[in-house]
Amino acid sequence: MAKQILNTGSKSFGPYSTAVWAGDLLYVSGQIPFCAEQGKMMDESIEAQTHQAMKNVKSILEKADLTMNDLVKVSIFLTDMNDFEKVNAVYQTYFDLEHAPARECLQVAALPKFVNVEVSVIATK
Repeated sequence: MAKQILNTGSKSFGPYSTAVWAGDLLYVSGQIPFCAEQGKMMDESIEAQTHQAMKNVKSILEKADLTMNDLVKVSIFLTDMNDFEKVNAVYQTYFDLEHAPARECLQVAALPKFVNVEVSVIATK
């Protein structure tokens, strides 16, 4: 199966692609709360960080002519599981619950750029 790099117009922070097509599946690399428009990391509340990471995911999906309803799997990484309820409250605003994807949420010791949340997704056409 051939893979195709999706041109998102944004530069990644390392040696990886922001999103890659493999057949009908789009694999989106973990999105942290970096706001490209402001050129800075959103480091306010966990809610603000989660909104920015989700906005980044949504923006990438739009560039692939997909929507949040096309997601089949979401992985959320948190540095503090005590933030779970706050992250969940933000997360659910991005979905019609009838179309909510499968999801996992994991606590990790640290994340890139020392952020508190990262969101990785898989979508389908």
